[in-house]
Amino acid sequence: MTDALDTRVLVIDDHPLFRKGVADLLDMEPALTLVGEAADGATGLRLARELTPDLILLDLNMKGMDGIETLRRLRADDALEARIVMLTVSDLEADVVAALRTGADGYLLKDTEPEDMLALLQDAMHGRLVISPQLTELIARALRESPAEQPLHPDQAGLTPREREILSLIARGFSNKLVARELDLAVGTVKVHVKHLLKKLGLKTRVEAAVWAVNAADRDR
Repeated sequence: MTDALDTRVLVIDDHPLFRKGVADLLDMEPALTLVGEAADGATGLRLARELTPDLILLDLNMKGMDGIETLRRLRADDALEARIVMLTVSDLEADVVAALRTGADGYLLKDTEPEDMLALLQDAMHGRLVISPQLTELIARALRESPAEQPLHPDQAGLTPREREILSLIARGFSNKLVARELDLAVGTVKVHVKHLLKKLGLKTRVEAAVWAVNAADRDR
């Protein structure tokens, strides 16, 4: 995992004034260094490959390639290990769920107070899933009630002890890098385990797995 004192950030947002505001915000935190800005998704993809940032802050509604498509392409590039956090004005359930299902590591609203924003970005730097507090209930309800999200119980799915261990850490918000460090595994090995456990449980993303695992634990109590 990247040293918390040296996290390199790329901002992808089509509003110049907002990018300036983010730059000023990052200047308040020595652990965060702005290494690049992009005004559209295509430029963001190119800079992500060139700069290999540790954290990408990505807007949702952009002209041309929108944030979801940009996120999808970033996630399709196996060479990129960056944490990707959506930073947007939209609090629509469909947007939030679409971003998380596409692989976002967080979803933050632009009107978040600066001090709170920095605290959440610190959490993102340490591998945790970050969500604006006012959205957490919406997300849990949407994922729980979606007809597509009726996965098997681990006992039925045949998860291996290692997969159960990894699922437990995912539920605690651990990134692949943090899971690898915790279990003394290679990141590539963790990715393979995550892929297998998602397939066995009938889920698409680690965010869905995290929400489901927490709900399953509550049901088993």
